[in-house]
Amino acid sequence: MSDVPRLPMLGPENVSGKVRAIFEAFLKERGNIPNLFRTAAHREPIAETLFAHMRAVMGPGQVDVRLKELLSVRVSHINLCDY
Repeated sequence: MSDVPRLPMLGPENVSGKVRAIFEAFLKERGNIPNLFRTAAHREPIAETLFAHMRAVMGPGQVDVRLKELLSVRVSHINLCDY
């Protein structure tokens, strides 16, 4: 897999505008920025759409937010995701 191109993950110091606001929201709410968003930050429209989707799915609703987070971690574990 070494021949697969990779995008560098961006940090708060490398972004501006709407992506910076997304990063600041994550830092305030979670204390970190998920790697998925550090990569999506290369394309502002993608980062915005992804952020809105995550908010809609993982935000308050009929299923408790904590349970959603636990399910997300469990599915990642079952799929042998590397973090």
